[in-house]
Amino acid sequence: MSHSPSVPLLKRVPPGWWVGVAWYAGVLLTFLVRVRLPGEFEPSVRPGMLLYRWDGLLTQLLATALAAGGCVVMERRPLSGLALVLGAATLATFSLSVGEIPLAQFLAADVALYFIAATRSRRTGLVALLMALGVLAGFLTVRLLSGWGVGTSAELVVALTAVVAWLVGGSAYETRRHGESLAARAAEQAVIAERLRIAREMHDMVAHSVGIIALQAGAAARVVHTQPEAAREAMSAVETAGRETLSGLRRMLGALRRDGPVPEGPEREAAPLHPAEGLADVDRLARATTAAGVRVEVRWRGERRPLPPDIDLSAFRIIQESVTNVVRHAATGSCRVSVEYGPEELGIEVADRGRGPGKAADTGFGLIGMRERVALLHGEFTAAPRPEGGFRVTARLPVPGKEAA
Repeated sequence: MSHSPSVPLLKRVPPGWWVGVAWYAGVLLTFLVRVRLPGEFEPSVRPGMLLYRWDGLLTQLLATALAAGGCVVMERRPLSGLALVLGAATLATFSLSVGEIPLAQFLAADVALYFIAATRSRRTGLVALLMALGVLAGFLTVRLLSGWGVGTSAELVVALTAVVAWLVGGSAYETRRHGESLAARAAEQAVIAERLRIAREMHDMVAHSVGIIALQAGAAARVVHTQPEAAREAMSAVETAGRETLSGLRRMLGALRRDGPVPEGPEREAAPLHPAEGLADVDRLARATTAAGVRVEVRWRGERRPLPPDIDLSAFRIIQESVTNVVRHAATGSCRVSVEYGPEELGIEVADRGRGPGKAADTGFGLIGMRERVALLHGEFTAAPRPEGGFRVTARLPVPGKEAA
C-alpha cells in the first residue's frame, strides 16, 4: 500500500501565524534597539518622547491588535489582511519619532507579501506589492506636505525589502506551478503507458488465440465428413479458445474504462488484468499449439529459477508471439523453443524451418511489441530469416543473479 508523503511541519503552520511571528519580532526589535545593550555606550536608536508614555504604549497596543486582525483574515482574504498589517505598521510608527516606516514595523508586511505572491495569482501578488509601496510613498508624502522631515533613504531600503519579498514569493509560485504541471504530465504519461501495456497484452493474447482458432477450424473443416469425432474435438477447442479470449477482452476493456488513477509499483502488480503468466506456462502453450497442428518442441537449459515478474511475463509473451507468428506465417508443421537460464541473463530462441514469408517488416505489430518489451528491460533482440531457411527470433534479457533474486 502506498502512502502519500507527510507535509513538512513548517508548511503546516498557516500564513497568518508567520505574519504574527514577524510582527512580534519587529516589536521586540523596536524596543531592543532603543535601549543600551551590553557592550554599547548608547542605544542604536534614540527613543521618541512618546514611546514610553501611556499614549505611546497605547498606540503600540492598538497597532498590535490591528496586526492580529490582519493575521486572522490573512488566509481567507489576503489583501484585506495585508491592508490591516500595513495600517498597523503605519500606526505603530507615530510614537517612534522617526521620518519613515522602519523595517522592524514593516517586517510583518514583507512576510505577508511573500505568502500572497507565493500562494495567489500573479495579479493578486502585484496588487499586494502596489499596496505596500503605496503605503510607504503615502507616508512620506503626508510628512512632506506637513512640513516634517522624512527618511527617504531608509524608506527606499524598506521598499526594496518589499520588492524582494514579492520576487521570492513569485519564484515560489512559479516553482509550485511547474511542479503541478510535471505531476499532471507524469499522471498523463502513466495513463498512456497503462493503455499501451493493455494494448500490448491484448494484441499478444488475441493474436495467439485467433491463430489457434483458425488452425482448429481449418482442421475441423477438412475432416468433418470423414472423421466427425476429430472435427467435434477441434470445434470444442475453438469454443474453449473463443471463450477464454472473450473473457480476457472483457477484463481488459473493463480496465480501459476505469476512471480511477493508474496504480503504480507493487499495487499495479498485485492487481493484474488476468492471472499472471510466465515461463511456467510455456509447456501449456506448446501443448495447445501442438494440438492445433503445429508441433512445438521446448528445450530448457540451465538451472530454472524464479524470475522477477516483469521479466517472467515478458519472456512468456515473446515466446507466445513468436509461436503465433510461426502458426500464422511460417507455413510449417513444427518449431523449436529454447529457453536458457544463464548466471546474469535469460536467453530465448524461437526458430522454424518454414517456407512462409520471412520478412521481418511484414509481421505487423508483433515484432514491434517484442522489441519494445526487450528494450524496456534493457535486453537484446533480433528477428531475421535463417540462412538455411525459416525464421529465428532471439532475445536476451538481463536478470539478477541468485543472490539478488
